[in-house]
Amino acid sequence: MRSRSGFSRSGKLAAGWRGPAGGARNDSDASWISVSDLMAGLMMVFLCIAVAMMRSVMIEREKIRTIAMSYKENQLAIYESLQREFAPDLTRWGATIDRDTLTVAFNNSDAMFDTGEAALSDSYQVVFEEFFPRYMNVLAPFKGSVEAVRIEGHTSTGWGQTSDRNDSYFNNLRLSQDRARSVLRYVYTLDEVTTHHAWMMQNVAAVGYSSSRPIYNADGSENIEQSKRVAFRVITNSETKIHSILEESF
Repeated sequence: MRSRSGFSRSGKLAAGWRGPAGGARNDSDASWISVSDLMAGLMMVFLCIAVAMMRSVMIEREKIRTIAMSYKENQLAIYESLQREFAPDLTRWGATIDRDTLTVAFNNSDAMFDTGEAALSDSYQVVFEEFFPRYMNVLAPFKGSVEAVRIEGHTSTGWGQTSDRNDSYFNNLRLSQDRARSVLRYVYTLDEVTTHHAWMMQNVAAVGYSSSRPIYNADGSENIEQSKRVAFRVITNSETKIHSILEESF
């Protein structure tokens, strides 16, 4: 049995025991080395996890970038197709094509409808009979990337003699909705688009925006005539794809 001094009862120095200057590793030193090894291992594990997560984020970011590039190319292709098909006709229709929103806007609302009414005029029935079948044919190659086509009704901010802003807005909301539905109902009846009916029922909608999206002149005043319009707007599915990637990632 070893005493506190390190000697056995026989007076001999116990084997394996050295004093403070002997340099032997005690249990406390061994314990610290074990903890440091454990911490080093944990740090390596965390490093591996961090690298894996960074790689996953980079992959998802690349997917989103690819979709964004594809969206721009697809957007440009649709715009150029619309321009090629309709550029010669825009002036006589009183129409414009917006590259950024893929919107074909018919700006001569006074010729399309009587004031305060939603029945489509005979002259613009002829225009839409010429326009819409060609429009659907232009979009046909892009249907896989088109999420929706909105037929939008827009009005100017005024309403008759009333000065009440709320009354004007809601009267114009009803009118813009009725006009958009009137245009959709008419183009849906055209014989030339019967082959597109199934797709139209799923993807074409009539929406009224009232006076919420007016057109302004260069001096900041409202362009009343252009504010009163019917527009055909293409919405692609790139945003839906990006949301899908984000949902799958997280």
